[in-house]
Amino acid sequence: MTDTTYASYLDLDRLLTAQHPTSDRHDELLFIVIHQTKELWLKEIVHEVQLAKRLIRSQELEPAYKALARVSRIQTIMTLSWDVLATMTPSDYLSFRDGLGSSSGFQSWQFRTLEYMLGLKDASFLSFQDEGTVALESLKRALEAPSLYDDAIERLVAHGFDIPAEVLQRDVTQPYAPSPAVEDAWLAVYRDTKRYWELYQLAEKLVDLDDALLTWRHKHVLTVERIIGGKRGTGGSDGASYLQSTLKRRCFPELWSLRTRL
Repeated sequence: MTDTTYASYLDLDRLLTAQHPTSDRHDELLFIVIHQTKELWLKEIVHEVQLAKRLIRSQELEPAYKALARVSRIQTIMTLSWDVLATMTPSDYLSFRDGLGSSSGFQSWQFRTLEYMLGLKDASFLSFQDEGTVALESLKRALEAPSLYDDAIERLVAHGFDIPAEVLQRDVTQPYAPSPAVEDAWLAVYRDTKRYWELYQLAEKLVDLDDALLTWRHKHVLTVERIIGGKRGTGGSDGASYLQSTLKRRCFPELWSLRTRL
């Protein structure tokens, strides 16, 4: 039997040699490590959301809470990582930025997969991936599948709430449109938490995810503004102004709007 060592189990030879700076500038390694770490955490988040979706569909809500809580904790770590990146000054970044070429966070297929799984569907992001790649196939699967929120709404139906056919039979590749009936159902859950305790707990776990994602986005905006101001992004995006626009997005809109009516 072959001995498994710490290094071999974690494949450290490959992991620690996967950083390839394009310059001799000190801060470029930090930039690479931050983004590689983000992708590793995104891999785990997608893994946990997939589990949560399966559990919710099989009516195992309590185990799903654990997976969703874990995602929220990971999101906190990812948000804190912006503070590390912010130790890099504008001059530090500009000293190696040209070496990034057209690479951009827009091309992070794992982040887009997560957005799709949470219900933020936008097929335009498929164009950033090449035909025949694992990235494109993953994105297509997530785009064409019901979202985590769709799964949660099905739980409302299972508990006797009357959800319109246009919600339950909608084209899941399209962005979710808020529904008054869905808001009414969640409002009833929040007004009688004892009766609908598992749905109430599910709703709050979903809000935790949305809250953490918005917090991450906000810190991303601040970090970008601190380092490049209003410059365009490396991939041709509008930079901070585009990121600012994403702060309006809500994965689970009725779970926010119902609070005004409580």
